[in-house]
Amino acid sequence: MIRVVLPPHLRTLARVDGELTLDVRGEITQRSVLDALEAAYPMLSGTVRDHVTQKRRPFLRFFACEEDISHEQPDAPLPEAVVSGAEPLYIIGAIAGG
Repeated sequence: MIRVVLPPHLRTLARVDGELTLDVRGEITQRSVLDALEAAYPMLSGTVRDHVTQKRRPFLRFFACEEDISHEQPDAPLPEAVVSGAEPLYIIGAIAGG
């Protein structure tokens, strides 16, 4: 099981509290985790990544094992600690402004 932590606004939309667990088949990548997230919580479809391009939304960032993996390739394997469930994949709402 893959652990995922969503930002508060997406937790509210998905009607969940705290951390999610997802059953992801095959290789564990950003793409496979997001596919599983959208399948389990269809109301999140298009909120984390664009419907058409499948690219990450501009004000969201992905973190794994305290590393920003937002610019990694979507099909790159996630760290072993995330794959084993020891660490969650964090989806963080970026802060912008001045």
